Amino acid sequence: MLTVDQISAIRRRLEESQNPLFLFDNDTDGLCAFLLLRRFIDRGKGFPVKSFPELKASYARKIDELNPDCLFILDKAMVSPDFLDIVRKKNIPIVWIDHHDVPVPSNLEGVEYFNPLRTLNSKHQSSEPTTYWAWLVTKRKEDMWIAMVGCLADAYLPEFSEELYFQYPDFWKQVKDASDGRYKTQVGKIGMIFSFGLKDRTTNVISSIKFLCSVKSPSDIFQESAKNTLLERFSFINRKYQELISKAMNSPIENNLLYFQYGGDMSMSADISDELFHKFSDKTIIVCYITGSKANISIRSKRDILKPATEAIKEIAGATGGGHKNAVGSSMPAEDVLRFKEKFKKLLMS
Repeated sequence: MLTVDQISAIRRRLEESQNPLFLFDNDTDGLCAFLLLRRFIDRGKGFPVKSFPELKASYARKIDELNPDCLFILDKAMVSPDFLDIVRKKNIPIVWIDHHDVPVPSNLEGVEYFNPLRTLNSKHQSSEPTTYWAWLVTKRKEDMWIAMVGCLADAYLPEFSEELYFQYPDFWKQVKDASDGRYKTQVGKIGMIFSFGLKDRTTNVISSIKFLCSVKSPSDIFQESAKNTLLERFSFINRKYQELISKAMNSPIENNLLYFQYGGDMSMSADISDELFHKFSDKTIIVCYITGSKANISIRSKRDILKPATEAIKEIAGATGGGHKNAVGSSMPAEDVLRFKEKFKKLLMS
C-alpha cells in the first residue's frame, strides 16, 4: 500500500504543476489513471506509451515539444535510463507511479517513485492498479466511474462499489468480483470501449483523449457525436473481436491449459485472454498473436504465472515480458513461441 504521506506527495506535485505531461501505459488502467489526474487539475497533456515493456527514449521528443514543468509516468514497469537522463538534464521533476512486480529501478535520482509492491514494510505490500492510486490522490466523486473502469480492467474491485451503484444505478450493479463487473455491467463495457479506442491511429487516439477529458458522466460515452468517435471504433473492432472469441472458445484444453493462436492486422491478445479467463476461470489461458516474425503473448491464470513465464522468457533471445502474478504479457520472435510454450508448461507444473 502507498502511505497517506505518499499519496499527499503525489497530490502536491500534481497541484503545483502548471504544465504537466502524463505518459501512460497503452491500456485502460493507464488511460484511466491519466484521466483522473488530468481532470483533477484541468490542465496538462497526456500520451499513451506504445513501446513494450519499457518507455523508450524516443518519447523524450514529447519533452521538447511541450516543455512540461513536471512529468508523470503512469503504469509503466520499466523506463529507459536514457529517457530519464534526458528529462533530468532539463531539471524536470519526475513522478513515476506503478504497480508491477519488478525490482526497484536503479538510478532514481530526480525521480519520485511510487509502487505499492515496493514499500519498506513487506506486510503492507499490495498490487492495486495505478488507477486506484490516482483515485486516492484525486477522489472527485464525479469521476468515480472512471476509477471503477480502470480498476476493473486490471482485475480489481475497489471498496467504493456500493457507492458507485447509488450514484449510477443504470450503469453499475453490485457484483461478486471484478470479472463480473467487467463483463456484466455498462461500466465494464466502457472499459472495453476505452481499450478498443486506444487501438487506433495516434491522431484519433488524441482526439478521443480530449473528449474523455471533458465528459460529464458515463452516459456521454454511449452518445455518438462529432467529438465522440469511440463508439464507431468500438463497433468496428468488436466485430473482429467477437469472431476471435468464438474461435478461441473452441480451442482444445490440455492439462488445464487453453492455448489460442491467431493472426491478422490487430493485436487483441490482452482483451481476448481476459475474457477467456472470465469464461474459464479454472484454466490457464495463453493467447498468442503472430504478425510476420513477431509474436505477442498474453497469459492469465489463478496460479502464479509470473515466475514461470519470466524464467521461460529468459531462455529466448530477443524476448521481453512481465506483468503480475496472474497476468503476464510477452513479446518474442514467432519462431520461438512453441519452445516458450513448452518451457512455460513444464515450469508451471513443476
